[in-house]
Amino acid sequence: MEKIVFRVIIVAGACCLSAKHVFIQNDLSWAEARAYCQNFHVDLSCLTSESEEKLFRLSVDESKRGWIGAYWDANFQMWKWSDGENVTYDNNLDLSYSGGTSPPHLKDNVRWKNDGWEWDDGGHKNDFFCFNLTLVQEEKTWEEALEHCSEKHSNFTSLLSETENILATKEISQTSVTERVWIGLRYLEDSWLWVNGDPLMYQAWSQGGDQLCPMMRRCGALTKDGAWESRDCLEKLHFICA
Repeated sequence: MEKIVFRVIIVAGACCLSAKHVFIQNDLSWAEARAYCQNFHVDLSCLTSESEEKLFRLSVDESKRGWIGAYWDANFQMWKWSDGENVTYDNNLDLSYSGGTSPPHLKDNVRWKNDGWEWDDGGHKNDFFCFNLTLVQEEKTWEEALEHCSEKHSNFTSLLSETENILATKEISQTSVTERVWIGLRYLEDSWLWVNGDPLMYQAWSQGGDQLCPMMRRCGALTKDGAWESRDCLEKLHFICA
């Protein structure tokens, strides 16, 4: 029964567009856009791999264009994401500079568009993309949390990169949140998977965790230290929806 139920959930989730990235049609500078995203969502969208960008494209209208979280850090003389991580994926945009200490023509931020990324002056006004997570501070079992996310939001969240994991960890740092929170990670048919159908291309299991072949702990949680843990699915925790 469990296998049948979760096969249905996974297929249904894979048919829905993720709400993890939200397009905001509001012309703002890069700094203003970042502040907006941090106030009303989590942060500007960060795309740290080709696989992550492919999933991003599924959740946004490809005719849209706008700020993402990449910026030139003049202090460290390198490109960074708005959460402080170094930019290692750039969608073939040449982010290297020779003979200078800053990007050309003060184009120190990056705008996403369908046919590739482009530099732009951070003071220019653009629409933008926010990374969105919804922390629900209600204590529920994993399956109750899944039902809540499916009915009231888009889906249980997946965490596809170190950057997404860091941003989610920041969201649950306050003392009012349980020490760990449910995420959309489930052990089924001898493997861990995201119930929304996203690929498991990044993992952050705690050392010594019982993730290889759990007997009872078959649901995944994120701790305030940023580690993943396998937990009893009947445990009641806060949780993150997308």
